[in-house]
Amino acid sequence: MSPDSRTPGSVRSPAEVNEHIRALWLRARGSLSAQERSEYELLVVEWAEAIRGQIIEAA
Repeated sequence: MSPDSRTPGSVRSPAEVNEHIRALWLRARGSLSAQERSEYELLVVEWAEAIRGQIIEAA
């Protein structure tokens, strides 16, 4: 599932997002196209938000 196709407001765990990031890099074999780079950037932002959410919950 690409970040664009997820339901607004849905939250994936950092581990799940990280899994998608790793899969993207594996598919790209270490060299991202422009489209893959955009997807990667969205995934990194989503991952950071998920991590931030866990930190807030823990506090």
